[in-house]
Amino acid sequence: MMTQPHILIVEDDAEIAQLVGAFLNRAGFRTTYLANGRRVADILTGDVPDLVLLDLLLPGEDGLSIARRIRTTHAVPIIMLTAMSEERDRIRGLDLGADDYITKPFSAHELVARVRAVLRRSEPRPNGAAGTPVHYSFAGWALDARRRDLVDPSAVRVELTSAEFEILRTFCDHPGRVLGRDALAKLAQGRRVEPYDRSIDTLISRLRGKIEPEETSPSLIKTVRHSGYVFTPTVVVTLE
Repeated sequence: MMTQPHILIVEDDAEIAQLVGAFLNRAGFRTTYLANGRRVADILTGDVPDLVLLDLLLPGEDGLSIARRIRTTHAVPIIMLTAMSEERDRIRGLDLGADDYITKPFSAHELVARVRAVLRRSEPRPNGAAGTPVHYSFAGWALDARRRDLVDPSAVRVELTSAEFEILRTFCDHPGRVLGRDALAKLAQGRRVEPYDRSIDTLISRLRGKIEPEETSPSLIKTVRHSGYVFTPTVVVTLE
């Protein structure tokens, strides 16, 4: 029998936490609930969860600070639970390394779909099907799709979140093609962007900070005004 994915829910509203836990339990997940961030470090040193659902507005230490702490030691996927009025904090959360966000109120279907999508993106892929790209090389960089590793031209490994990895792999699969926010969200995340959703721009900004020689003058991921983004380098692909 396959192990149930373990989801850590950090949410101070007991009613919301119980509903979220019930949704996920019915969908086949195992859940742990914390009302604040005080025991997050203890959980992460023991039964490390497969994903963290993290509310932004928490008593004491807020969700942004907790996300920052998690990212200093773990690459576990993080989905933020936010209110409609918290757009600035959502962007800050994505900047800190969160993989996605869910806006309250949300449906059980949306919650489970987002959790499954992030878990699917974060899984290693040791056995690709014939013809599946497994290695990309561009401008001296190397991206291993099976190990989900990125190595810079100096042979130094660069840490990527699952969301950053999927964006970069999408660019590598479509070099020289202008991709708008909707196309990037659909190809990399399997979802449509909401009106005024800037999460794709935030992810690209984070990615540029890791791979661009000059972040203020990007040469690898260029902005095409009113259209989207284009990945400019020549990409060499190795297939399984």
